[in-house]
Formats: sequence, C-alpha cells, structure tokens
Amino acid sequence: MCGIVAIAAYNATVPRDVLEKATLSLAHRGPDDSGTVIVGDLTPEPVEIGLGSRRLAIQDLSPHGHQPMRDPDTGNWIVFNGEIYNFREIRDALIRDDHHFQGHSDTEVLLKGYARWGTSCIEQLRGMFAFVLWDAQRRRLFAARDPMGIKPLYYYQSSNYLLIASEVRTLLRTGMVPPRLDAAGLMNYLEFGSACDPITLVEGVSNLRPGHSLTWDRGRVREELYWDIPASTGTNRPLDTNRKKMVEEVQRLVDESVRMQTVSDVPVGVFLSGGIDSSVIAGILSRAGATVDTFSIVFRESDYSEAQYSRHVSREFATRHHEIMVSQFDALEAIPHAIKAMDQPSIDGLNTYLISRQTRAAGVKVALSGLGGDEIFGGYSSFSTVPRMERFSRPWSHVPRTIRQAAAGAFSAISPRDDRNGKLSELIRQGRSFLHPCFLSRGLFSEHQRSRLLESIDIHNETRATLAQKRALEHARSLDLINRVSYLETRGYMLNTLLRDADVMSMAHGLELRVPLIDHKLAELAMRLPGDWKLSDEVSKPVLVNVLAGAIPKEVVNRTKRGFTLPFEHWIKDELRPEVEKTLLGTADGPLKAVLQASAVRGVWQDFLHGQTSWSRPWSLYVLENWCRTYGITPT
Repeated sequence: MCGIVAIAAYNATVPRDVLEKATLSLAHRGPDDSGTVIVGDLTPEPVEIGLGSRRLAIQDLSPHGHQPMRDPDTGNWIVFNGEIYNFREIRDALIRDDHHFQGHSDTEVLLKGYARWGTSCIEQLRGMFAFVLWDAQRRRLFAARDPMGIKPLYYYQSSNYLLIASEVRTLLRTGMVPPRLDAAGLMNYLEFGSACDPITLVEGVSNLRPGHSLTWDRGRVREELYWDIPASTGTNRPLDTNRKKMVEEVQRLVDESVRMQTVSDVPVGVFLSGGIDSSVIAGILSRAGATVDTFSIVFRESDYSEAQYSRHVSREFATRHHEIMVSQFDALEAIPHAIKAMDQPSIDGLNTYLISRQTRAAGVKVALSGLGGDEIFGGYSSFSTVPRMERFSRPWSHVPRTIRQAAAGAFSAISPRDDRNGKLSELIRQGRSFLHPCFLSRGLFSEHQRSRLLESIDIHNETRATLAQKRALEHARSLDLINRVSYLETRGYMLNTLLRDADVMSMAHGLELRVPLIDHKLAELAMRLPGDWKLSDEVSKPVLVNVLAGAIPKEVVNRTKRGFTLPFEHWIKDELRPEVEKTLLGTADGPLKAVLQASAVRGVWQDFLHGQTSWSRPWSLYVLENWCRTYGITPT
C-alpha cells in the first residue's frame, strides 16, 4: 500500500523539486519508505517521466519491495498503490513461463505481468489497486484503477504535462494545478454530500473511473473501460431449482475473498461493528483457525454505544477483542484534524477517522472492513423505500407540470416541514422527470434548495454534474429493480462517499483498509442473483447471513439496522454550536461568497435549529467552507 505520484512531460522537463515535494506530501500514506526517479528519452521527441512513491510496507518487507520499481528485463518502471490478492497464482504462472523474480512483492508481479501480457494484464488481477507504469519501449504511460474503485487515482492535464496522484491535495501541492472550485463538483456535493467520479471539487482534476485504464502517449490521453459490473437482463433469470447452487457459490466466493485478503507480512485486524457484514468476516477467519484481532468503537455515552453486539460476535468466534473507548470530547477534538485529512469534502468519514487512528495506534497496519455488504446484498432501507417512491411518483408522471407544481406546493403547506416530506414534495413536483428515486433517496439538498443556495445555475455544469448518474442508470436499466438499486448504490454512495472516505481516513494514519465483500468476482455473481432472493421479511441480507449457516448470534441478525452513529444532532446544538454558527454566518466573507447565497446558508442554519432539517445540511456547509479555507480553493 502506498501513495503514488507521476509527472509526464512532453516537450518539457519534470521539475525535480516539484516531484520531491509532491512525494513528501503523501508521507502519511507511506511512512516506511520513499523514492523518486526521473527517466527521459529525447528521441524522436522529448519525453520525460517522474515517478514518486511513499510506501506502507505490507508485502515483501525487504528492499526488493522498494518503489519506484524497475523491471531489468524491459526497462519499464512502476509506482503501485494497493494489493493484488491473487499475486502468488499469477507469479507461479509467470515463473512457469520462464520469468525471473528478485523479490516477492505484488508490485514486481504486476511489472512482469505487463511484460508478458501487456495492458490486458489488469484483467487477471483481483484486488484493490491504482498504478502508473512507464513502458520504456513504447514510450507511453499506462495507468489503471481497480474494478470497484477502492483505490483512487486523480489526474490533471495541461499543455505539456500530465500529473497523476493518489490524492487531490498532492496535485495542488505541485503548484501546477490552479486551486479553483469546480462548479459541477459543487453541485454534486450539495446534492449528495460528495463529488461524483470522475468529477472532483477542483477544476480540471478528474478521478479515473473504476474499471478504467488511462494511456498517455506523447501528450495525448485516452481512457478505456476494461470492466464493469455485468448488467444481465430479466430474460436470463435462473430457475429456482438453481437457487441453492448459486447461493452456495456466493458462500464460496465470500469465504475465498475474505481468506485471500488476509495475505500479508504484517498482522491483520478486523473492524467489528457488531453488524452482519463484519460478523461474517470475523466468523470466516475464526472458522479457518485464525486468531482474530477485532476492533470496535465504544462510546462512553450509552445511547450511542453498540458494544453489546460486537461483544456477542467476539464471544461466538473467540476473537481477541479490543474496545476503543471514545468520549464526546475525543470525537470533538478529532473533527478539525479529520476535516484537514479530507482529500475532498465529505459529510461522512469521521467514524472511519476515529477507528483508524486508534487501530493504528494499537500497532495494526492492515484491517478488514465489512464496507460494501449493504450495497451488494441489499441491506439498505433504500431497497424497500425506492420501489415505494417509484410507485408514489408513477401517477404524477402524466399530470401537467403546472398542476404538479401546485400540488407540491399544497403538500408542502399542509405537511410538517422536514426532510422526508421535502423529498415527497420533490417527487410530486418532478413526476418521473428526474433520473431515478434512488438518487433522490440519497439526496442532501433538493433541487429547489440548491437553486436557493447557489448564486447561479450554469446549464453546462449542471449537465456535467448529472453525467455520472445518467451513465450509471443507463447501464442498470436492464437489471431488475432490486439489482438496479444495488448497482446505483455501488456506483454512487459507496464509490463517492464510503470508499473515498475509507481510503483517505485510514491512510491518514498509515492504515491499510481492505474490503473483501466487494471483490469484483463476488460482485459479478451477486448481481446475477435475482433481486428478490436478496430480501426477506424475517432477516436482513439473507444470502450473506447464510454464508455462516446460522453461526452469527441471533441478537446481531435480528437487530434493527443502525450505522456507526455519532451524536451530531446534539453536538451541533451544544458543544459545536459556536464554531459551526460562526462559520455558516460568515460565508458572506468566506472563500465561497461568490457562489453561495449567504441568506440561504443562514436559512439552513435556522431550519436546523428549529428542527425542520437534519444536522447533515448545516454540517455539509460547515465542512465545505472549512475545506476550501484549508486548501485555498476559490471559485473561478
């Protein structure tokens, strides 16, 4: 696991001081080792490549794992971030093909795999990864991001340079990327609480999309798709007689993914929330005979503590359980540090920041998380609410717009003013003209609220802001309703909020976070299951629960779903109120004064104080304002 940076120059040179500064900015991601190299080729046209790496040593702790890494047989160079879990199988195949290795790292396997299979080598990888490879013979740069988008890879192109890095902040640190706010990214943020890949909050900076590769050849950039979650049609629904066989195959792949993701030359822990997803991971490792170290956050305030559930699981699977006691003071103290650690603003992430900090302090370098189980196996309430929203909106689809607007206004006037009724009003107002109810269910500020907050709406940027959702919906149209929601959640909330926060908040403490429930082979199979197999009136995520055939404690299986909940509602009205209020009421003089209506921001704050909107609205604006101040981001 590493932080990586690359600078490709065409008809120009790579500034060594910039490369060194950018690499140093990633020190938190890789405290164990660092390296930079500049390679050049003046004929037939001047091309120079700078590569930098900060390493968190997980595989092959010897000097043979040092990066940037060169293949002596081809002259190719690579910087690599992530883990390839099937690297040993690939290595064995390459050895049989007469390739020779100096060390035992997955990075070297990737270098040799590229030499053998070219760009198609990425199709053989199972893992989380982002890498940049310089092909010395073809004089081109090749980069790729893993299929599920677990590891990020940001890039910025100017007339003579292509800059690539693990974090947006690194690109800004080069001084070669103007710190300008991207209007479409801002629209994404106000709608969902995060920017939507490939858009970021910084103008001109893109995140390479999951399952895509990038080729830079003498100043020209080309992106290509190499994998996406299959979108099977309803016509190939498997017979119920095949149900047992397919569910057993899911069980096999879950077990395989969890076990292969424990491959490490350092100890591995498990984040144990006391929910189904993390319990499955702990149970599989326990059944395999492993001594499992589990970590849970425990609040001193009993209203927010779920310690009883994680304790049940720990006893059931005989794990060595570590409870990380967190007080309100601890969480409040961490907030400014967490915001500073954000590579892009997010309404989430503090929970991951807290548990990652304490787990790393306990001496653990690698942890497994149950992230993704809800998206893949139907665990969210959206799998039931979105179909109801579709049914609610259907009668309004044939009603003239003027009548819908009047009805929405009337509904708002007679209904209690809260977020739920605001979304119902939006459904009436838009009928079926919006993209999909799944996006509305994940919405932060409604279209009407966004129009009030923003000084102006640019049609071009509005189109850019919705492009990712339109692309995802088009891919998912042939799926049944439940799997369609699953795909949209996977390429929406999971990708743009959960995975992004998991990466940056864990790596802020030099902790590698692995997510075995979204192995792409497992995701392929799970999406082939009919959606109605994934839902049950008796139990949440029945397919996943059955992986351990009843071994998960009933108290955990039957509990009401509740995420890792922090008491923001209370904090923002109490301990945090002076700070949040000062920030929100000061937006008229802040970095966003040219794009946000100060009166509308004040209105959001007042709505929260009067119980008419949730804490996430003022909190999102507070985070955005502070992030822009921290990194000097201003509108164009």
